[in-house]
Amino acid sequence: MRVGKGKIALLCLLGLIMIFASACNSGKKETSNEAKEDPIKIGVLASQTGALESYGKQTVRGFELGLDYATDGTREVDGRKIEFIVEDTETKPEVAVQKATKLLEEDGVDFLVGSSSSGDTLAVLPLAEEYEKIMVVEPAVADSITGSEFNPYIFRTARNSSQDAVAGAAAIADKGVKIATLAPDNSFGRDGVAAFTESAKKLGAEIVHEEYADPSATDFTSNVQKVVDSKPDYLFVIWAGANTPWTQIADMKVQEKGIKISTGAPDIAALGTMEPLVGMEGFTVYYHELPKNEINDWLVKEHKKRFDGEVPDLFTPGGMSAAIAIVEALKKTEGNTDSDTLIETMEGMSFDTPKGEMTFRKEDHQALQTLYAIKLEKKEGVPYPVPVLIRELAPEETAPPIRNK
Repeated sequence: MRVGKGKIALLCLLGLIMIFASACNSGKKETSNEAKEDPIKIGVLASQTGALESYGKQTVRGFELGLDYATDGTREVDGRKIEFIVEDTETKPEVAVQKATKLLEEDGVDFLVGSSSSGDTLAVLPLAEEYEKIMVVEPAVADSITGSEFNPYIFRTARNSSQDAVAGAAAIADKGVKIATLAPDNSFGRDGVAAFTESAKKLGAEIVHEEYADPSATDFTSNVQKVVDSKPDYLFVIWAGANTPWTQIADMKVQEKGIKISTGAPDIAALGTMEPLVGMEGFTVYYHELPKNEINDWLVKEHKKRFDGEVPDLFTPGGMSAAIAIVEALKKTEGNTDSDTLIETMEGMSFDTPKGEMTFRKEDHQALQTLYAIKLEKKEGVPYPVPVLIRELAPEETAPPIRNK
């Protein structure tokens, strides 16, 4: 029987459609399998040079340790390997943007983590939203990160300035107490002072002077003199970096003038410059002897093992907490890195860290966490004043105001 040319053409067309459909279905399966086999990539932004180099080093060490702890050493979740790439922001916002763009476009990372500087971090936040990628902020503290500049892709394991402020105010503020502040003239310093002032005033204190210094300054004589002239009962200092004001404060005999000093106890290198402040009461984010839990015990032991006997420092547990948060979220999503799925998973998520349990507050994605009221004391065999625990400040006690409304 002869088949007409029209029927032949129709049969050929149907055949081509079936072949194309089969190829598409096959392609979809391969794409799905390939996605499952692709590594999960995390881009870590840190100050490996610049004024906050030590903070970047601590964060990166903690992050690597956190990946190993959370995955039992496999660096794998649900069959997918985890890789991380570290980029140096040089503690310069414009460089941070360049490096973040490179991580997102060239390396194709699924997450961003960082950075050491609030200025660097604020510059990068819009990229997380533009590329629709989760960014876990650590250790930058400016309130505006989870406040006025917040976007839904931002989650912060670092404490913020308001949490520091609540802890700092609790240590010294009371009705009728006169307080002056000294801080760097940048977003970290100004946000910190604003938050401290709010907390201190609620407790009845009076802020008699706010002094802001060049963040790169090495001589703070004129700044300290202005504080002395304001005749406060306390000087509350907010500072970050190796160029601390403690030498000028000691040289100018501020305490002998009846002005008590209070601050957040810094990293170990900076503690070494605080000999004149032995006896000071303040707060700290972390000191390796303070948290009493299994994760911190593991951190201290493993850190000493890997890094020639060195103990974890101020921001090491923050880096570890950021890694744990990412891994725990990925476990819940079974390795799915879709940002909408991750946001839904991470909002309200609680996870264990070296500082105890943290919880990402749903409203602004700020991790609520423990801080520590401390007193600086001399300890035999230790070449710097040691933060000794007065009491733990529970997450609900230091919960900051929600500022992203």
